[in-house]
Amino acid sequence: MKVVVDQDKCIGSGQCVLASEQVFDQRDEDGIVVLLQDDPAAELHEGVRQAAQVCPALAIEVNET
Repeated sequence: MKVVVDQDKCIGSGQCVLASEQVFDQRDEDGIVVLLQDDPAAELHEGVRQAAQVCPALAIEVNET
C-alpha cells in the first residue's frame, strides 16, 4: 500500500488522525495533514482505508500495490 496526501485539499478536520494516528498527524499551526508513513505496515491498512473514506476533502489517496 502506498499513501499520498494532498495538503492543498486538506481542510484540517482531523478525521484521518482519529482513524489512523500511526500514519497521519496534523501540523500544529493550521491542522493540515502530515503523512507519517507513506508505506504503512499491513496491520495499519484498514485504518488508512477508513481515513481515506472519511476525509471530507478527499485529500488522501490510497494505492493498493
